Amino acid sequence: MSETNAGAGRGNGVEERTVGRISAALTACLRDWLAKGLQPGLHLVATPIGNLGDISPRALAAIATADRVYCEDTRTSRQLFTRFGIDRPLKAYHEHSTEAVRDEIVEAVIRGEAVALVSEAGMPAISDPGFKLARAVIAADGEVFVIPGPTAVTAALTVSGLPTDSFFFAGFLPQKGPGRRARIDALSSIPATLVIYESPHRLRPALQDLADGLGDRDAAVVREKTKKFEEVRRGTLTELAAWSRDVAPRGEIAIVIGPAPAPSSGEVDDAAIMAALHEALATERPSRAAKQVAESLGVPRGHVYQLAVRLKGEAG
Repeated sequence: MSETNAGAGRGNGVEERTVGRISAALTACLRDWLAKGLQPGLHLVATPIGNLGDISPRALAAIATADRVYCEDTRTSRQLFTRFGIDRPLKAYHEHSTEAVRDEIVEAVIRGEAVALVSEAGMPAISDPGFKLARAVIAADGEVFVIPGPTAVTAALTVSGLPTDSFFFAGFLPQKGPGRRARIDALSSIPATLVIYESPHRLRPALQDLADGLGDRDAAVVREKTKKFEEVRRGTLTELAAWSRDVAPRGEIAIVIGPAPAPSSGEVDDAAIMAALHEALATERPSRAAKQVAESLGVPRGHVYQLAVRLKGEAG
């Protein structure tokens, strides 16, 4: 298992004239976007996931020139805006906002206003209530625009060292119960790298449940990306589950899991699994039968459970 901890960066003696050129270029970009203003519509504006330096001139201009600005957390957004000298009235739009608030925003867009929406961090509408608002605006024939930028999904995927040509973002797992098991079982059949968000206090059981359901795949735990104490732990799911028992991680966490390895000639095929399931299903429910067969054959439980459900359906 490997670890990466960014720590403090090193200065590289950038010349003052280079700083001046970069500053002038950024100022020119910002003036250009401030002069253009925003078209009427809903503008989904990405904000930093940690490092404030990741804000773009276009995002700052959108926030400064929008007719209205809605935020998932007005306190967090106000700190960001104050850092860049932007003083705007802010309104809240979040998971618990009422339909009346959503209707208010949609009506403003239809009247021809430019409305900016920012999440607490990252890209609005990605694992975020902004998607409901975007859908409502589209349903009312309004325009939706995006000002792209940081998002924890791609940041975690990029540093994980796992395949990036095909990936699936699964958001947060159900916290417990049959829904959690069913979700992991469904993920087991997706032929792509998986990205999952998790809270610090649920990291340990999540890693163990994922190891049980997906098999011992390569994975990475990515924590506090772009912040001072950012950290990446790489290893198999089993190794990471063992590591998590001795730590108390804090902050925002993403779990990145590599795709299942291609089966080799020596591995158990579906025919052998289904033969074992036929016998187990004679006396056990699909979930229990899948657990027994997976343990006896040393194969991922998620895939076995899917075969068990199929066999049960065919028999019933």
